[in-house]
Amino acid sequence: MTQLEEQATQQLFEKNFITEEQHNQIKEYRSLGVFSLHAELKVFLYISVLLFTSGIGILIYKNIDTIGHIAILTLLLIAIGVCFYFCFKNSKGFQKSETSFENPVLEYLVLAANILTCIFIGYLQFQYKPFGTSYGLATLVPTIVSFFCAYYFDNRSVLTIAITGLAAYVGFSVTPQDLLTSDFYSHQGLSYSAIVLGGLLILWTIYSSRIQLKTHFNLIYLTFALHMISIALISNLLDVFDWIWFVFAFVLGASCFYFYKVSHEVKAISLFVFTIIYAYIGINIVLFRFLEHIDFSEIWEIFVLAIPAYFIGSIVLFIKLIKNFNKEIAL
Repeated sequence: MTQLEEQATQQLFEKNFITEEQHNQIKEYRSLGVFSLHAELKVFLYISVLLFTSGIGILIYKNIDTIGHIAILTLLLIAIGVCFYFCFKNSKGFQKSETSFENPVLEYLVLAANILTCIFIGYLQFQYKPFGTSYGLATLVPTIVSFFCAYYFDNRSVLTIAITGLAAYVGFSVTPQDLLTSDFYSHQGLSYSAIVLGGLLILWTIYSSRIQLKTHFNLIYLTFALHMISIALISNLLDVFDWIWFVFAFVLGASCFYFYKVSHEVKAISLFVFTIIYAYIGINIVLFRFLEHIDFSEIWEIFVLAIPAYFIGSIVLFIKLIKNFNKEIAL
């Protein structure tokens, strides 16, 4: 990465975007080896919030008989009220552009308040069932609260909770392991819901970019959309055995092409890498489906020799694509 930065700086100097004095100052600064602890401190704050909320959950679980339900809910409500009080007091209010608290600790206070709200609503529904047997509504309410907090306080972490809650409301969780463990195989309509929801997230990023509404949230939406659509399409490629698998293969190809282009536009290496991985998986599934109709009795030796070359070539191509992408975003 340092070499790429040096090359980028040299290109800026050669194109007269920076002066020789500025070029020397940049080289001198990099030679000092100075690094920031800002990211590390934010990680520790994030872990602290997770440990705090997890500790509350464990405390409730182990002392539920001695503390009492009303007392637990009251304590949770007080904690939520205190957190939101300081958040609203120090907030700059809703703005369409990117904003932040003057004190970064308050960003994690928003996260804590949101997680505690989800715990409160979930515990309230489990114990007293204010929403009746409609557990989907009990999921939707904290999801709406999360979206409000994400946009009002401009918090990416809360936005991920909101999107996850929305996916749970539809009926599935968004993780790559769901390719093997989810109900996509037994409930094909669920995969269609995932594709539709992923498409809606893409449309929302296009619309929000047009009206300039929190455009820095687009990468989160696109990441969720990529996983939802790709996992659902790949599961259908593995499960469907009639001609319709051609349709899923075409849609997967179009989806990967779109995310490939978008990853260059937003300069997101994570989006690019996962797009390449999903495209590679899809290509191999399609290739395997065609090979099923070929008789290898006479050419099996060539096939065995070609397999290592194929995988080695895939690895080399993958590394080359990553290097080229890093060069492009470094310019």
